[in-house]
Amino acid sequence: MSKKKKIIIVAVILLALVLLFIGGNTFSKYVTEVNGKGVANVAKWSFKVNNNEAQIQTINLASSVDNTTLVDNKIAPGTSGNFEIKIDATGAEVGIDYKVSFINETNKPQNLFFTYNDKKYENITEIEKDIVGTIEANAEEKIKTINIHWEWPYETGKDAQIVANDKIDTQDGKNIAEYTFDVMVEGVQVVPQAS
Repeated sequence: MSKKKKIIIVAVILLALVLLFIGGNTFSKYVTEVNGKGVANVAKWSFKVNNNEAQIQTINLASSVDNTTLVDNKIAPGTSGNFEIKIDATGAEVGIDYKVSFINETNKPQNLFFTYNDKKYENITEIEKDIVGTIEANAEEKIKTINIHWEWPYETGKDAQIVANDKIDTQDGKNIAEYTFDVMVEGVQVVPQAS
C-alpha cells in the first residue's frame, strides 16, 4: 500500500471516529424541556385629596363665617372657622407617605392665626412640618382627615396691646383685598422592604 493510501485511510478512520463521537453524544442523551411563566400582580395606586385626583379645590376661609355680619364671604377681626383636607388612599395596595405643603402665602392679616392638633401657628406655612404621615398598605382605614382651625380675634393681646393690635387690624383691613395661599398635597409610595 502506498503512503498516500495509508494517509487517506487514517484520515477517513479519524473522521469516522469524530462523527461517531459527535453523533453518539447528540443522540445518546436525554433532553427534557420544561416551560414556565413568570407572574407578578401589580399593586394598584389610588391617591385622592378632597375626592379629587388632579387638583385640590379652593379652600375658602370665609365659608364657615356667619354671612349676616359680613358682606360677600369676607373675613374680618372676630371671625373664625375650620377647613378640612381629606387624604384618601382607599383602593391603594401600597403604603403611601403623604405631605401637605402651603406655599405662596400672601397678604395674611397679621393677627390671624391657625391651630392644628391644639398647637397654635402664626402662619399657615408653619403647619406643614406637622402634616406628614403614612397610610399603611394594610391599614383598615385609608382616609386621613386633617382639620385646621383659623381665627382672626376681635381683640388681640391685653390692655395696651389691644390698642396697638386694633391699629394693625385696621391697617390690614384697608390694605389687604385678598389673603391667599396654595395647598399642595403629595402622596408617594412607601419603599417596599425586603422580607
